[in-house]
Amino acid sequence: MQNRIKELRARDNLTQAKLAQLVGVRRETIVFLEKGKYNPSLGLAHSIAKIFKLAIEEIFIFE
Repeated sequence: MQNRIKELRARDNLTQAKLAQLVGVRRETIVFLEKGKYNPSLGLAHSIAKIFKLAIEEIFIFE
């Protein structure tokens, strides 16, 4: 699964650590998400979408 997390973090000037803190995960989780090596739970995807004020489908590309 691809995603736009890195792009959106840059847009909002958020570090991986800050995003991780905001959604309640470790920074490494954000690293793995950005590299496409981890598929988030629905809860985590929803939390990330809330931070960026976007729909889940606008962040995560389901192929």
